[in-house]
Amino acid sequence: MINKIADSVAEAIGHVADGSTVMVGGFGTAGIPDELIDGLVAQGAKDLTLINNNAGNGDTGIAALLKARRVKKIICSFPRQTDSHVFDALYRSGGLELELVPQGNLAERIRAAGAGIGAFFTPTGYGTQLARQADGTPKETRLINGKHYVLEYPLYADLALIKAETGDRWGNLMFRKAARNFGPVMAMAARHSVASVHDVVTLGQLDPEHIVTPGIFIGAIVQVARRATQGGGFKAAA
Repeated sequence: MINKIADSVAEAIGHVADGSTVMVGGFGTAGIPDELIDGLVAQGAKDLTLINNNAGNGDTGIAALLKARRVKKIICSFPRQTDSHVFDALYRSGGLELELVPQGNLAERIRAAGAGIGAFFTPTGYGTQLARQADGTPKETRLINGKHYVLEYPLYADLALIKAETGDRWGNLMFRKAARNFGPVMAMAARHSVASVHDVVTLGQLDPEHIVTPGIFIGAIVQVARRATQGGGFKAAA
């Protein structure tokens, strides 16, 4: 019987080797799988390459992973905001490598990995520093129908950590509003994808037309409680 429901975050994540590439869902503070990130910190893997839209807020989530010095390189599109002090300090001191990728290119590079696309041409970044490799050499460009394009390659991962709203034991997932963001494409681009969910339902309860991520792309799911707010209520799954 297929049952992808793990009893704990540690069981869901499993072994993560040093030097692994890890994708983490989230857009700003929406859809961040905090419990899974905490589990990765506890697991102890280091020298990670992290792929995410942002580079952490405050001292929790991705910021906590950076602060623990587990990340060697981060690939993201929006590394700095008012509370990104952990990233700022590490980057300015040379303790963290950054690959800046325009947001649309980031999403498409992840999607391309899951879709089996070898590479693609995009106009975004042409004529800028983003059209160069990390070593300064220019990326391949091409003139197509009178417009200049830059060649970009897929982003693959060993592990993807995403946050969903509802799942079943086969790993089928539904998301809540903006919390969906990069989750579905990251699930397709990683060798092992783990999703935290607030609600676990029995098979058949999810309308097939409403399933966003089919269970074939998910290795494990783990149920986590909704976090209480300071006012005593519960924070919606953002």
